[in-house]
Amino acid sequence: MAMQLIECVPNFSEGRRPEVIEKIVDCFKDKRGVYLLDHRADEDHNRLVISLVGAPAPIQDALIEAAKVALANIDMNSHQGGHPRIGAVDVVPFTPIKGITMEECIGLAHSFGERYFKECGIPVYFYEDAAKRPERKRLEVIRKGQYEVLKEEAKTKEERMPDVGGPGLHPTAGATVIGARKFLVAFNVNLDTADVEIAKKIANTVRASSGGFCHVKGIGLALEERGITQVSMNLVDYEKNSLYRVLEMIRMEAKRWGVQVIETEVYGMIPVNAILESAAYYMQINDFDPAQVLELQLLELMGERAE
Repeated sequence: MAMQLIECVPNFSEGRRPEVIEKIVDCFKDKRGVYLLDHRADEDHNRLVISLVGAPAPIQDALIEAAKVALANIDMNSHQGGHPRIGAVDVVPFTPIKGITMEECIGLAHSFGERYFKECGIPVYFYEDAAKRPERKRLEVIRKGQYEVLKEEAKTKEERMPDVGGPGLHPTAGATVIGARKFLVAFNVNLDTADVEIAKKIANTVRASSGGFCHVKGIGLALEERGITQVSMNLVDYEKNSLYRVLEMIRMEAKRWGVQVIETEVYGMIPVNAILESAAYYMQINDFDPAQVLELQLLELMGERAE
């Protein structure tokens, strides 16, 4: 049987306490079959994003271990941060990489959700391709009103109750959204204004739900510690919406308000082709082919010889 590889990017509602962040990240270190690629904590978002690649079984085991740490250390009733969230472990997406199909990742999400609730006691919602209700395919629908609203509505409104567990949420850990999806790029654009309404208007222009770019989700946030604002986005299909197109649209919209883009951020991992396409655009390279990148050619040759 061919080796199965998945990507998993669990998001935790903790970005300010180094000791808690370290405990969570340690759950993914030195685990056979689990490769910790990246982890980033953001104080303004009060959020920890971890990027993993590995075999499904050991990744699931490590996720359960990390969830128990989050359960013991994060109380959503006192949590504050700029990023939308409904739980201590907010979202757990599975993405097929090698030797596994999207359909198998959907089954993985469903079986893991059942195990997760049984072992951690935290209710689960399923989203994206693993959604069991059409309206729950979109994460923002599940998160509507965030933890503060959902903890009340999930008790009495059937349409807001979890897919696993409930009615209601865990009294301190809230709920976790688990799903299967394609690889996405978390791309943020920071603006030189403290007026969050401008960032929200620009986000409204670029996101798909408001008539902007297909496959782009976005919100406007205040980065209060820095006195600036951010258009925070998920590009759920980077092959259909290039980073440079989205960035140039934001630049154009920002000029309407006398605002400048001061920097961009990529949160977590990003496919090399997503970067190369934008690099070729800004360098105005005619007929650029990724096969011209030396390192990519060497990796391909080494992979062929290994097989």
